[in-house]
Amino acid sequence: MREILGRRRRLLSKRNGGRPDQIGAALGFATAWRWPVLPGVGSAQSGTPGCACPDPECPVPGAHPFDPGLLAATTDERMVRWWWTNRPAAPIVLATGAPGPCAVSLPAASAAHALALLDSGGARLGPVVAAPDRWTLFVAPYSMAQLGELLYAKDWVPGSLRFHSEGGYVVLPPSQTASGGVRWERGPGVDAGARGASALPRGEAPWLPQVESVVDVLVETLTRTGVSAPEF
Repeated sequence: MREILGRRRRLLSKRNGGRPDQIGAALGFATAWRWPVLPGVGSAQSGTPGCACPDPECPVPGAHPFDPGLLAATTDERMVRWWWTNRPAAPIVLATGAPGPCAVSLPAASAAHALALLDSGGARLGPVVAAPDRWTLFVAPYSMAQLGELLYAKDWVPGSLRFHSEGGYVVLPPSQTASGGVRWERGPGVDAGARGASALPRGEAPWLPQVESVVDVLVETLTRTGVSAPEF
């Protein structure tokens, strides 16, 4: 019976274009990788640019926590399953900071160039998530004191470079927000290879670089490309 059910699940996955359901991805993050997650607010209506939250000028429509709030993020399998059973299309929001990873994000227009520079310099990267407007590089948890010391040593830090640590959040694949789909640009530990929106977390949590190993190149890239002002 188990083999029949497993085969049926695979067939259903192919009929749906091979894209995993949200609940499967959310459970993978929470239980396999031990990353605390919660459902995002989502869009007002499917295919529309508005946010389901009450703010008509929401700066990140569909891509933030609302109800429940960020503090509800958990790795508890029962809670995660209950959330996405009731809201199967909800974006998957990761609460950044220990016990999960931290992150650094930059505008999509400069991100591919930054990754190329990091690769050419021999930097080892962790997972990278690409959304239509911003790309996010996951890094090991860091403290605000550590980040402050790192940034204080620099002459200038572009305002479009964002840091997601304790009290912050990012949206994980394969979520859909009001600005479009969120996918893996690089996703070690997923079952669809290095890239793709349809990858499910598997195995142990991926290795993460230290934040200082990526910040210099990101600052340099944004300085060269002139992307310095915050984007909302």
